[in-house]
Amino acid sequence: MAQRTYPSYWLYKDNSGEWRWTYEAVNGETIAVSSEGYKRRVDAQRGIDIVKASISSQVWYPSSLENAA
Repeated sequence: MAQRTYPSYWLYKDNSGEWRWTYEAVNGETIAVSSEGYKRRVDAQRGIDIVKASISSQVWYPSSLENAA
């Protein structure tokens, strides 16, 4: 297997045997994680694909923070 590079997704099994993923930045710090465990690897991969495809999704925040720095 090739040396892992960053940024990248890490797909693994947790202690209960379910598939999960994390996304690590260029400095190796985790910046996103799967919100659930998956029984099948293909389902965890689908979660990664959904995140990857969300690049054009809008960002929302409370109106009380509209003028916040």
